[in-house]
Amino acid sequence: MTDDVIDDRALVARAAGGSEDAFRSLYRAYVRPVYWIAFGLVHDESDAEDVVQETFVVAWRKIPKLRLEGASLLPWLATVCRLQAQNRLRSKRRHGNTAELDERIPALVDVENQVVEAETVAAILAAVDGLGDLDREIFRLCAAEGYGYQAAAETLGVSHGTVRNRLSRIRSRMRATAMETETP
Repeated sequence: MTDDVIDDRALVARAAGGSEDAFRSLYRAYVRPVYWIAFGLVHDESDAEDVVQETFVVAWRKIPKLRLEGASLLPWLATVCRLQAQNRLRSKRRHGNTAELDERIPALVDVENQVVEAETVAAILAAVDGLGDLDREIFRLCAAEGYGYQAAAETLGVSHGTVRNRLSRIRSRMRATAMETETP
């Protein structure tokens, strides 16, 4: 791997020691995926932005005691985000607009769904860990950080076609992995 690869374990350890730079790096790496998770749960841009902010505030407070199980911080952040989104929706329900929210909350707190999603995320992360260095970096840049093909190609020093073709194969592999875990 190259030196500029994000090593979540090292960043988490530095952030746990109080390094704002390390936490800022984690924030930059995961703010987009966390936003899209939040938006998928609350279906409102403003609320999603608030949930993201609350997620990273909780992360900053809890990171000193965090024991990172995998190579990525994203599954833990996704869990924190889901909890913050549930809190936001409950708060909105208490303060009005209950008809719409009553229909959405049960889906959010469906434990079986959360277990299946956690298993799927774990399987995908394991599959990503099994990728070669270049493929893992392509996946991180394009899927997690939202880089376009050309920007990822320039960052990695490879051609646009290489990024496009490899990402297509990676996505197919990840879809197959997700389908395997979701099928009884």
